[in-house]
Amino acid sequence: MMHFIRQLTSLLVVFTFSFSAIAAQISPQQIEQFKNLPKSQQQALAQSMGVDLDAVMGQISGSNQQTQLSSTPVVPRSTVENNVEGQAEVIEFESDTELFKPLTRFGIDVFANAPSTFTPTMDIAIPKHYILGVGDQLSIQIYGKENAEYILPITREGNILIPDVGPIKVVGLAFAEMKKFLAERIQQRIIGVNVVVSLAELRSMRIFVLGDAYKPGPYTLSSLSSVTHAIFAAGGVSDIGSLRHIEVKRAGKIVQTVDLYDLLINGDSSSDILLQSGDVVFIPTQSKNASIRGEVRRPAIYELKAGDDFNQLIEMAGGLLPSAYPQSTMVERYNQDSLRSIINIDLTDSKARKQLLKSGDNIRVLKSSGMYEQSITVIGAVTRPGKYQWQQGLKIADLLPNLDSHILPSADLSYGLIVRQKDQARNIEVLQFNLGKALNNSIPNPVDNLVLLPSDKLLIFANVTQQLDEKISLDELAFTQEQLFAKERQQAKTSHKEKLFWDKYGGSSSQYATDTDATKEVGRLANQSLVQMTNNSLDDQIDIRAMGLFSRPRLLAPVLRKLRQQGASGQPIQLIEVDGQVKFPGVYPLAKNTKVSDLVAAAGGVKESAYLARAEVTRNTLTVAGATKISLDVDLGLALKRDEVFDIALQSKDRLNVHKIPAWSENHVVELRGEFVFPGKYTIRRGETIADLVSKAGGLTRYAHPDASVFTRIKLKELEKKNLIKLAGDLRIEMASKSLTEQGGSASYDDGQKILADITKLEPVGRLVINLPRLMASNNDGVLLEGGDILYVPTKTNSVNVIGQVQVGSSHLYNNTMSTEDYIVQSGGIKKRADAERIYVISASGSIKMLEESNWFAGAEDGGLKPGDTIVVPLDAEYMNDLTLWSTATQIIYNAAVAVAAISGL
Repeated sequence: MMHFIRQLTSLLVVFTFSFSAIAAQISPQQIEQFKNLPKSQQQALAQSMGVDLDAVMGQISGSNQQTQLSSTPVVPRSTVENNVEGQAEVIEFESDTELFKPLTRFGIDVFANAPSTFTPTMDIAIPKHYILGVGDQLSIQIYGKENAEYILPITREGNILIPDVGPIKVVGLAFAEMKKFLAERIQQRIIGVNVVVSLAELRSMRIFVLGDAYKPGPYTLSSLSSVTHAIFAAGGVSDIGSLRHIEVKRAGKIVQTVDLYDLLINGDSSSDILLQSGDVVFIPTQSKNASIRGEVRRPAIYELKAGDDFNQLIEMAGGLLPSAYPQSTMVERYNQDSLRSIINIDLTDSKARKQLLKSGDNIRVLKSSGMYEQSITVIGAVTRPGKYQWQQGLKIADLLPNLDSHILPSADLSYGLIVRQKDQARNIEVLQFNLGKALNNSIPNPVDNLVLLPSDKLLIFANVTQQLDEKISLDELAFTQEQLFAKERQQAKTSHKEKLFWDKYGGSSSQYATDTDATKEVGRLANQSLVQMTNNSLDDQIDIRAMGLFSRPRLLAPVLRKLRQQGASGQPIQLIEVDGQVKFPGVYPLAKNTKVSDLVAAAGGVKESAYLARAEVTRNTLTVAGATKISLDVDLGLALKRDEVFDIALQSKDRLNVHKIPAWSENHVVELRGEFVFPGKYTIRRGETIADLVSKAGGLTRYAHPDASVFTRIKLKELEKKNLIKLAGDLRIEMASKSLTEQGGSASYDDGQKILADITKLEPVGRLVINLPRLMASNNDGVLLEGGDILYVPTKTNSVNVIGQVQVGSSHLYNNTMSTEDYIVQSGGIKKRADAERIYVISASGSIKMLEESNWFAGAEDGGLKPGDTIVVPLDAEYMNDLTLWSTATQIIYNAAVAVAAISGL
């Protein structure tokens, strides 16, 4: 403590003259201790020394700020994309965007991220060769005969003052030498003691970082700082600074040249020497550089030294990748006319690699071909799709030896294809086989177990169909399931069709908060192991979305496109078509020796409704006069049995039409609801009418109200939906034009938009207005039934409804003496916006009757209102700027409301 007081006393005295004179002797910790003393003790200490406390505190504060500014490193800068000589323009010869990303200078980003502080830490080992200097503080512990502990600074004269020992000169000694030297001296003066010497505080030193540093200038660093520490403190090297010729100058002489590439590439720090106070780290301007990109491990812009050749540059870039094609490496170089020229160099030639580089060279190591040699590609509904090694005599069963372990349960065993290159122009031909027969071990040497050739592609289809919505190349079929999912989603994202993608594969893009979540979901769908699918029980459902990847439209698309491209004069397009009662109608490749039975197998076989006694093959024939079409009748049943007469060989562009069995119809079901003796669902025959069906259901009950029956049909519902959309569009256009030409159009346009919203939200009913009693009584006038029809006969009602622009829309008990006006009055009368001249009645059967002035007061006996009728008071069109379509719109709204109310039981 007394030592501390003595230090602070010296601090106060010297502060009145110059703080910098003892800055090296008073540590920051001691200054902080003085500042943490109570105010009274600070004042007492200052008064005892006869100095002004405010002046001292001001100098401490100012000095601290100055020290902080001089020792705090500059703010780290972000890595800059450098445009160096010879790199300003890069001609893109390929579409690979990864290959032509802007290059950065190698190593510059390392020094652009400086640490937050360079304050020395005392828990590190002091190097033995550390040279002591003025400002270092030694910790000396004496124990044995006498015990003492001292913290002693090295004075400006280079001595330390040890009590009872005297001054000892230690400056200039190495740390290891100093420890041994001090121990011997103290033990000579004080007999019977042991001595432990260590460094208590390191001195600070002032160095200069000059030249092309990011922030050149003076910096105060720890005495253990090296050249790299100084570069870090200055924020690294500037865009034009050199990393390979950094000079350390001491007393005007160069004492070390530092090549940072040795440190960054080889980890060699031998040239990274410790600095001394007053040293200058000079960063010159870089002189030469070259860039290398493409198939190297570390593409970047590299600084060159004299004598650097292609070997050195490739070594700096980490070497070539296995996918590189070094035989034709492209070098862009400025020639003597300052024009860019292209030079091709074979980097496999040792002599070529020894050629010297020139400043501004841009080396592009190309990628090798993605083609495979001597391989077979298996694509589709198999457990392990991908590339397989080809061997002489390899057959289909050798690649897929077992159905259970190699083929998915969803695979179509009756149809498979081999796509084969038949010439050097890469034209293809197709071979068809039966997968089940090819893998049948009970058949010796089956004909379908074809011999494979190099580069064959084996296509195995799934028994699903999927609409093809993208173009894929023939080689892209070799993608795994995961790659197909990822590729399709990326294309959907690029074309802003993500919604269609998620609709197709399930889910919604809004379900995933981030793109990462969406990618995980795609991966979840894609990574369902095909092997696991086969290990599940047969009752488990296989993901149809995943199997859709192997549907006929998807897998055949590139094959069909390639065959169409091969078509030319004298070379017919090898395509055929099948339509009608087959499972997968469409266009198929014309394989070698394809017959009618083969085409049916390609289409998945015939349906139950197929007419096997007769099918038709349409064929183009060429004559002198031109092309004509002929038809060939085929007994399809015999053709499927491989009859030589009818199982005819097919030719280019043949079309097979498989007819449906005459009068064949699927089970069409209609439903009867309400007051029938036997309501429910009925299967109808072709030509059956409503009267027939009612009779089949036992007729109506005595509580039925046939006049209010509701008959709905699916086709009418679809038609109503289209009409609603068209009407909304027409109204929107008319309202928009009105709002631009009339005053106050904005308000009316907003009202119209609300009405349009109501129209588009309407759910179509698909009602067909019928008179059920008349249909049941007439034998000639009937409505033929269709699948999906619904007939609803409600219970008798004794009420009249009033809706629309009345004060209170309600239902009233039917009274044959009351008129339309009476019912409206009972509903509170009409509103201001009502159109009294266009009030109409929707009868219980759905027909509409317009009321005239003459029959306003008519009752039921005059042909007026009947039980179940609905009185509609529409909105006056004048409130909608007299829109011509408005009356139609309001009528649709009210009619739909009445129909929904009438068939609420549906």
